[in-house]
Amino acid sequence: MSLQQFITILKPTRLDMITEGPTEFEEKTVSAHFAYLEEWENKGIVVLAGRTLNEDEKTFGIVIFKAADIKAAKIFAANDPAIFRNVMQAEVFPFRIALPQIE
Repeated sequence: MSLQQFITILKPTRLDMITEGPTEFEEKTVSAHFAYLEEWENKGIVVLAGRTLNEDEKTFGIVIFKAADIKAAKIFAANDPAIFRNVMQAEVFPFRIALPQIE
């Protein structure tokens, strides 16, 4: 089965998490979010993950990853602890990395 590429745009549900610091719950959730992405990166599914360094309403993170189709991509995003614990909001889009070329 050939996997397609997708991008998730992540935004904090509570901007104060960025501007004033996370609550204990948010801190634990972000740690779980990182572990989730790292696990899938080790399996070759997550290609890239990161976030902007600005601390205002325009801040966002991205995850570029592989999935069979848009339905599987949305399930992957929904299973992220930051999403299902409502610490971040996510939008998933079909995506194609142009450079470097990655299969």
